[in-house]
Amino acid sequence: MSPRFEPFQQVVDPIAGSLAVSAVVAALPLLLLFVLLGVFRVRAPKAAIASLLLSIVLAIVGWHMPIVQVLSATAQGAFYAIFPILWILINALWVYKLTVATPWFEALGRTIRSISNDLRILAILVAFCFGALLEALAGFGAPVAISGAMLMAAGMKPLKSAIVALLANTAPVAFGAMAAPIIALNGVTNIPLHELSSMAGRQTPFVAVLVPLILVFIVDGKRGVRQTWPVALVSGVVFGVAQFLASNFLVVELTDVIAAIATVAVVLVMLRFWQPAEIVGMHNVKGSDTDAAEAELVGATATGRTGYGTSSGLGGVSRNGQPLPANAAGPGAAGSDAAGTGTDTVARPPARDVWMAVAPYLIIMAVFSIAQLPGVKNWLTAVGSVTFDWPGIDAVDPSGHQVSAHKFKLDHLKATGTLLLISGIITMALYRLKPLQGLRIYRDTLFQLRWTIVSVTSVLALAFVMNVSGQTNSLGFALASAGGFFAFLSPLLGWIGVALTGSDTSSNSLFGQLQVTAAQQTGLSPVLMAASNSSAGVLGKMLSLQNLAVASAAVGLDGAESVLFRKLLGWSLGLLAFITILVLLQSTPVLGWMVP
Repeated sequence: MSPRFEPFQQVVDPIAGSLAVSAVVAALPLLLLFVLLGVFRVRAPKAAIASLLLSIVLAIVGWHMPIVQVLSATAQGAFYAIFPILWILINALWVYKLTVATPWFEALGRTIRSISNDLRILAILVAFCFGALLEALAGFGAPVAISGAMLMAAGMKPLKSAIVALLANTAPVAFGAMAAPIIALNGVTNIPLHELSSMAGRQTPFVAVLVPLILVFIVDGKRGVRQTWPVALVSGVVFGVAQFLASNFLVVELTDVIAAIATVAVVLVMLRFWQPAEIVGMHNVKGSDTDAAEAELVGATATGRTGYGTSSGLGGVSRNGQPLPANAAGPGAAGSDAAGTGTDTVARPPARDVWMAVAPYLIIMAVFSIAQLPGVKNWLTAVGSVTFDWPGIDAVDPSGHQVSAHKFKLDHLKATGTLLLISGIITMALYRLKPLQGLRIYRDTLFQLRWTIVSVTSVLALAFVMNVSGQTNSLGFALASAGGFFAFLSPLLGWIGVALTGSDTSSNSLFGQLQVTAAQQTGLSPVLMAASNSSAGVLGKMLSLQNLAVASAAVGLDGAESVLFRKLLGWSLGLLAFITILVLLQSTPVLGWMVP
């Protein structure tokens, strides 16, 4: 029996009875978060806590939400941050640090560089292709954390590894975690799943074509594009075509798996017949303002000026689980002279070394693939998840329906983080690491992530307070009231949703039905607007504080969130403008034939 609390009904225009004014006030916590990060360079935990406190005050004073329910929504957001978000990050980073504790970390770097010693090509293979495969199987923060760490193992500098991993995690996201965002969109809108997947599959491939070109530019500037555009263009086109075919004609759940595997196969074949005019490694890659920013971050971390302690992520851990200095993490680690000049040919390690080096990632793929088998998936769904009423919340939306936060679904055995934990235990057994050593490494991982945990729990609490109080609805309804202009604002709404929640699935659950309602009121296609929420939303993921914190922690740069935010803001807005134009054209006879 649920505890009795005063029922609370959301109101979309509580401030002066004006929807416009209410929307502006509702946006203040988000504006504060972005301004503190991007303008004043405030550290992520402080920025997140400040924005959370403002949203709590607004919920109580402006939206008249009972204090008990506000606190309950705050607790629910923080708990959701731990399960599943941080549960994924902690275990993904732990698996990576297990490899650092063994000689196989060095072998991993040499194995990756034996495929290509060119960091620009590795950005495509590791961040774009392998990251897409991880996104398909796991989603959430796992692709960013793991691909960023692998790029560091190959010799890329930490800050650039984080930027590349974050930007690469865009095109696959709409179909990530076995198409969870599209399935969630189907659940809230009741639009047939095939129509939604087909529409999204006619939008995200255009982004996929651009992403590899942007990655090589980030790694090596104009020279990178000039020398590697053939492989960048081929990888983007192959991924986009495969994504279109899979989402429109095959199985939506396997869209990213098919696209990633097809792209890897084509790129590897292409590299047998084509190579860039110059091999660019860590010592002959062109310098940029990213390098200067990284030098400042590393210096601040080394002297303790970040205010959050020294991260052990740069140097990893030794074989006994103790922190290592940055130049001792093994060949290929960031800043290590052993990474080679970038022009030397790296010999492929012996076959056994190769298999042992990539074993953790093969184990992860195997565990997640097994978990997706029909019989196993059904069993995990039955015994590995529980749904219950969240205590302290009794709220309804403006139409009188209970808000989704009324119930909480806790995945335990079937959670992505749990599957990563199982993968780590198997890795420990394979590497013959003692249980106490594994526990010490896990402890060090938690210590490294302590401020990331504060950041992520605060920003998810912010999202839940805004959602349950109705602040998010005020913002959404204001955008939806723009009439025919809504075709221009629809992608922005999805972008805001993912930037706020860090999840395309959550954004679709939050704004999917609103997009459909607005489309019906303005004479636009509900399928187009709903799919646009997902396709455009993925471009906000690189700016969400959760993912910035994941990337920062994964590469061992404490307090780098504001730097990452500034470096990625332009790319995110540029790609948002690009897909907004595409959506506008698809809402007119020019490209209207693309809408199913």
